[in-house]
Amino acid sequence: MLRIQDSKIQYLESNKNNMESRKHRKGKMESNSAEVRGSQRLQALLHHFQPSITNNPHNLKRSHFTSKPTKRAAVLICLFEGSDGNLRVILTLRASSLSRHSGEVALPGGKREEGDADDVETALREAKEEIGLDPSLVSVITLLEPFHTKYGITVIPVVGILSNKDAFSPVLDSAEVEAIFDVPLEMFLKNENRRAEEREWMGEKHLVHYFDYEFENTQYVIWAITAAILIRAATVLLQRPPEFLEQRPKIWGGITENDMIMLQNSSK
Repeated sequence: MLRIQDSKIQYLESNKNNMESRKHRKGKMESNSAEVRGSQRLQALLHHFQPSITNNPHNLKRSHFTSKPTKRAAVLICLFEGSDGNLRVILTLRASSLSRHSGEVALPGGKREEGDADDVETALREAKEEIGLDPSLVSVITLLEPFHTKYGITVIPVVGILSNKDAFSPVLDSAEVEAIFDVPLEMFLKNENRRAEEREWMGEKHLVHYFDYEFENTQYVIWAITAAILIRAATVLLQRPPEFLEQRPKIWGGITENDMIMLQNSSK
């Protein structure tokens, strides 16, 4: 079985090179300039994950992926400490006028553009464009394994810390974002407010998870790949498994349990 610690494989294909190059590159999109002055919990996250960014022991190649999408996107899992001391993550409600996934809950992010140096820059640029989040406020701590979609897109989850939440004043791009809100990260490990339905795609059965959440008298539903990414993020960052069966489709995960077993055996 794939251990929780194994699932902390920071972005596999070129994570090490991406993050090392960022340390030596100056510019307006430089995120590592953010000084984390937050609580001990945020400090612990920073120190636990940042060393592994540039010392990825797996260094997996594209050939290990079960599918090979040609398009690339990145999303930002932006964490901050709530008033109760627990980690919270920023989410958006996509504009109802969008042609795809309109009115759905999503993480800030989007497709990689030609001028983006790496996946981190894509996630930070998109977050700035969509919700006005200044990249200098975010300390990137790690990248999770890729998620592949049926549309042929590789989605890279980028995890960052917003240590000074008060310094962030949201400015929404109304063409893309209708609302912004935040939820407790731990929610994605609990059975509370969760429901699921079994679906089948390409002969494979999997569960689609739905999380219901009320924020400022508005009801939101977090589901599909956004929910799957946040389940994985909560598992890795909080270092414990969910209370429920995850059973995500293989296409949503760049690395499967069989891939990890094969790689572990080949390294012995």
